[in-house]
Amino acid sequence: MTNDFVRNRITQLRLKKGVSEYKMSYDLGHSRGYIYNISSGKSLPPLPELFAICDYFGITPADFFDDSVSNPELIQKAVEGMKQLDDRDQIMILNHINRLLSK
Repeated sequence: MTNDFVRNRITQLRLKKGVSEYKMSYDLGHSRGYIYNISSGKSLPPLPELFAICDYFGITPADFFDDSVSNPELIQKAVEGMKQLDDRDQIMILNHINRLLSK
C-alpha cells in the first residue's frame, strides 16, 4: 500500500457517497480544507482519524484497504443484514448468490 492508495481510496469512497471534500471535512469535525489536504497529497490522516473515516463511510478498515471491492459500504450493509437472519434464510440467500454467479 502506498500513500497514493490511501488518498485515492478516500476520494473514491467520498465520490461514491456523493459528498464534497468540504462537507466530509465538516462532518468529521475538521477545518474545511482537511480532506482537500489529504486528497491533494499535502497530508495523510493519522491512524485514529483513518478509523473515523472508515466509520464515516460505514466500512471496516479491512474494507478500506480491500480495493477489489468497489462498493464496500454496500457489502457491509449486506453482511450486517445477513447477521440478523436465521440459518435457513442465510442459506437461501447464499443459494441465490451462487445461482447468480453461475450465469
